[in-house]
Amino acid sequence: MAYDFDRLIDRRNTRSYKWDQGAKLFGDPDILPLWVADMDFLAPPAVREVLEKRAALGVYGYAVRTESYLASIVNWYRRRHGWTVEPGWITDSPSIVTSLSLAVELFTEPGGEVVLQSPVYYPFYDVILGNGRKVAKNPLVIRNNRFEMDYEHLESLFQGGAKLLLLCSPHNPGGRVWEREELLRLGELCLRYGVTVVSDEIHCDLALSGHKHIPFASLSPELADITMTCLAATKTFNLPGLHTSYVVTSNASLRRRLEHRIKTLSIHMASHFAQDAVEAAYNEGEPWLDEMLAYVEGNLDYAIGFLAEHLPEVKPLRPDGTYLLWVDCRGLNLDIKGLKDLMFNRAKVAFSEGSVFGTEGEGWLRINLACPRSILEEALQRFCGAAVPQ
Repeated sequence: MAYDFDRLIDRRNTRSYKWDQGAKLFGDPDILPLWVADMDFLAPPAVREVLEKRAALGVYGYAVRTESYLASIVNWYRRRHGWTVEPGWITDSPSIVTSLSLAVELFTEPGGEVVLQSPVYYPFYDVILGNGRKVAKNPLVIRNNRFEMDYEHLESLFQGGAKLLLLCSPHNPGGRVWEREELLRLGELCLRYGVTVVSDEIHCDLALSGHKHIPFASLSPELADITMTCLAATKTFNLPGLHTSYVVTSNASLRRRLEHRIKTLSIHMASHFAQDAVEAAYNEGEPWLDEMLAYVEGNLDYAIGFLAEHLPEVKPLRPDGTYLLWVDCRGLNLDIKGLKDLMFNRAKVAFSEGSVFGTEGEGWLRINLACPRSILEEALQRFCGAAVPQ
């Protein structure tokens, strides 16, 4: 491989959200963290080089976006996903969650219901409740050891008046890469009931072998017209600390309202660093991404094999995409408090405890696989060793 994903990078004492909160969040500064979804890999060389060049300017004044930045996004989705995006459809936003929150504020009424498909990335709940709206859960169901949508229940929510759906595609924490037929059936319901779709596709570039991400808005002009797609290079290339994302929509009315609100909040200005990093990543980072995905898939195979051999009571769902592994630990017969005690106090490891993704996640854990194999090995050894009765 051209890139060394086995390299251990000491991230402690770097103001790392992942590595420097062990004592505060879990009661032990030396806990091994495989929870929050950032990678323990160096970003692509082209990204590091352009950031070093920008830093060397020594003057960090206001910045503008360039046509080349927009072109890098357009070319990436055409090349990587077969999706034609116009530069004028792109609106920058500080983060995906910011975009989700703005969409809930702009396109629903106070007290109205917003649909999510649980268990799901926990800020989905925050942006709904924080905006004074109600969560309308459409729980996913597990069939054939994978998550599937419950369309009948979803239709009942739309019939009840819900007009906004927050879609997670690919799904976090379950790792599903939704198939074309699934998305078309979902889209037909949204068109029938006049539902706007806000599709969080931040993991779109992380489909694993045998799976292909399909942008929801790419399915038809009619579905594009009801969709705001929230995207970023941050998960793909390990750039979340740069706080950069963008929204793509072909619907001029939705876009105008979004851009007006972003301007009103004065969160519209370009970053001195972020746009350069995104452009470099999309233009030059593809070989790095392909090798990273292969490495993560090796970690996935290792984790599933290790758990099957050493702790068969837990049952992982093999993901179609993302670098996240959703593990059913209900066979350990532990409640939420017991699972936390097992992780934080006995195993000295931090995975994401499942109930934060909704009540449907109780008894589950999410493991971040985007780390050197040696870290994953140690974490699983600690966890399985602590879980097996002595």
